Amino acid sequence: MKGLDEILRQAQQMQGKVMEMQEELGKRLVVGTAGGGMVKVTATGRQEVTAVEIDKACVDSEDVDMLQDLVLAAINDALRQSRGLAEQEMAAAAGGFKLPDGFKLPGV
Repeated sequence: MKGLDEILRQAQQMQGKVMEMQEELGKRLVVGTAGGGMVKVTATGRQEVTAVEIDKACVDSEDVDMLQDLVLAAINDALRQSRGLAEQEMAAAAGGFKLPDGFKLPGV
């Protein structure tokens, strides 16, 4: 049973690391951009959008479709960066342990 106790201890340590990592990811920010920086979207490492900045130069009431496309592109860029940050942090928390493809952290 000593082996099982060791596995349980390691699992508890991993759970603690994951919880710390999730808290840290909530504090880390990434900025996605579109239109050469005319639209910026800030998101946390937990894929929560916290801010949207739109340069007045790209606001044209005659071309709302372009602005919508820029906002969407900036959001997608920020979320891609956020997922990459979460994957890096998870790899560090796992200590080199390779997780299965598609593994998702609870709450991330």
